[in-house]
Amino acid sequence: MSADRIDGKAFAATVRMKVAEHVARIKEGGITPGLAVVLVGEDPASEVYVRNKGKQTLEVGMNSYEHKLPADTPEAEVLALIERLNNDPMVHGILCQLPVPDHIDDAKVINAIAPEKDVDGFHISNVGLLATGQKSMVPCTPLGCLMMLRDRHGSLSGLNAVVVGRSNIVGKPMAALLLKDSCTVTIAHSRTKDIEAVCKQADIVVAAVGRAEMINADWIKAGATVIDVGINRIAAPERGEGKMRLVGDVDYASAAEVAGAITPVPGGVGPMTIACLLANTVTACCRANGLPEPEGLTA
Repeated sequence: MSADRIDGKAFAATVRMKVAEHVARIKEGGITPGLAVVLVGEDPASEVYVRNKGKQTLEVGMNSYEHKLPADTPEAEVLALIERLNNDPMVHGILCQLPVPDHIDDAKVINAIAPEKDVDGFHISNVGLLATGQKSMVPCTPLGCLMMLRDRHGSLSGLNAVVVGRSNIVGKPMAALLLKDSCTVTIAHSRTKDIEAVCKQADIVVAAVGRAEMINADWIKAGATVIDVGINRIAAPERGEGKMRLVGDVDYASAAEVAGAITPVPGGVGPMTIACLLANTVTACCRANGLPEPEGLTA
């Protein structure tokens, strides 16, 4: 048996197409969704990520507002910028690219963003709304995972799901989304006893623990769907001295022999994150203007 490969690149392209179609309809009414990104400092990875966000934002027909600040920008100036963006009717989504420099309190910055414009879904109000099953802005990576799972299974009701990892960014919101879709949900982590056996019972395994290739075929139930959120760099001597390659939290080669479907790394969950950021921005714009929300792009 060889698992079906869930193509995140293709899925993300479909999401972006749906976003573009909805943006076009909104713009007929004279409204253009706008996404503002705040980048403090010159972290190379963050700069690339922000550049990709801006490019894809424009490609789907939305306005992109980038605010790049020096690394020594005082926290008060960052908070003041966010307040201006909160009050700007042209801006429907705001995110501050993490990590921020050490002198800035990232939690303070995140919670300064108006909850209705918090397209990363990290504001404490959105966290609480999601945890209690209410309408909220949902973190992009878990939302992307949910979309792929719904596409694979249709209804998730009654399925046994195990989320490996308990981070605030992926693990906890992923569990809340699966619970909202009526899965039976277990969160496994470093202190979970007999974690392999726990995962072996799951119809759905979402790996978000940050340990390279930790989960192998012995952890996977035959026919299970495996969503690998992990992105880890490991040595690749076969490519030359000092070369690295990307792998997930799942040993893809072995798990694919047992699972029914699995996401690769790279090319699985990763492309969905920006796609869902764009989807969240459109959703935020619709909610701000009393317009119908895009079908299939929300939780």
